[in-house]
Amino acid sequence: MPDPTLFPAMRDTARQIFQSALAEASIPAAFARHLHCERGILRICEDLYDLNAYGRVLVISIGKAGHTMAEALASQVGHGQLEGIVACSVDPANLIHGFRYFKGGHPTPNEDSVRAAEAILKSLHAQSATSLVIFMISGGGSAIAEKPIDNEITLVDLISTYRALVHSGAPIAEINAIRKHLSAVKGGRLAQMAYPAQQVSIFVSDVPDRTPDALASGPTMPDSTSVQDCYTLLDKHQLLEQFPQSVRDLFQRHALEETPKSDDPAFVRARWWTVASNKTALDEAGAAATKHGFAVEVDNSCDDWDYERAADYLLNRVRELRRNVSRVCLISGGEVTVKVTNGGAGGRNQQFALTCAQKIASENITILSAGTDGIDGNSPAAGAVVDGSTIDRAKAAGLDPAEALARFNAYPLFDKLGDSIMTGPTGNNLRDLRILLAY
Repeated sequence: MPDPTLFPAMRDTARQIFQSALAEASIPAAFARHLHCERGILRICEDLYDLNAYGRVLVISIGKAGHTMAEALASQVGHGQLEGIVACSVDPANLIHGFRYFKGGHPTPNEDSVRAAEAILKSLHAQSATSLVIFMISGGGSAIAEKPIDNEITLVDLISTYRALVHSGAPIAEINAIRKHLSAVKGGRLAQMAYPAQQVSIFVSDVPDRTPDALASGPTMPDSTSVQDCYTLLDKHQLLEQFPQSVRDLFQRHALEETPKSDDPAFVRARWWTVASNKTALDEAGAAATKHGFAVEVDNSCDDWDYERAADYLLNRVRELRRNVSRVCLISGGEVTVKVTNGGAGGRNQQFALTCAQKIASENITILSAGTDGIDGNSPAAGAVVDGSTIDRAKAAGLDPAEALARFNAYPLFDKLGDSIMTGPTGNNLRDLRILLAY
């Protein structure tokens, strides 16, 4: 039988587990584990770089964690010792001396996104074989620094293309395969521009571990996708007619050029290291849940699944686990997909959470789903927490959960209930966390 007195406490517990995971999986913590600089020798994971041996050291930091990563590197090397460009989606409280800043758009590019890409390309073009370029790449970089491959594609066209891709319901790796081939900076093209400099890329990843070149659409890595893949994906998701005319023309004229592959000379002096990923956040969430007395299970099977299918799978899984353990925490990472048809205010995490709420009415189950970047879709929330009382409380407040789901408008409902997860932009991006507690 459900115990209504437990609901508020368990919602708080889920929040505490999430907040602990955010804190322990922070950028400064990741850099402290994987980077160290002493007497000008910079260690990045297993590589050593003598910064004094290069004619110039240039840092390019792109993505939602752009400033946080640059700040963490400067703390290791020494403030005032580096120069470079930061393209991120927020205004940092303090700028780092020696860096130029651009506030790119997300989830769609803006004018600063294009200016950032142009400044980066210009800086890379000036490098020589005696230079070291340190790329720091994090999620959101696809939109935050962008320049179309064809000058006929205007910023308005670019934004329209991004919206069609984001709302298509396609997994991030498929979306980024198309972005790569429409971009002058993605799919390894920044590495090409930096050649013949020595290159090392530091990743804070918000993509599946099996597809590292999908991170920010892989600007510094050999591209594992092809032009033909793009055509296949256009048919799969019926995208071509949703694109503006300038983009449609490129595909219809078969004018797209192939991205650089692993045999390109640009990658001969290039290295890549991931210092934080979704697994980092999962591990920290598991450790926090264990401290709260839960038996912990991790299941990432539903990564890139449709949100309704993922909800059914994870709820069945946590109910099975509860048969054998009195207090169980099921943790799931990655992202679910949502094909938005008439969007209100919300995002994939809130849509997933509200779907779950309808399926667990009166059960002793609590579910939190949130993005580690602090932003869920077009809402100010990172996600939401629900339990067996959510639907009844919503109806008592005069809200209609079914209508909110149908209109992809979950945020106003959760906001009124006080069940939104509000962190603000975290300066990090390690994909989503779903925390299911059964007791």
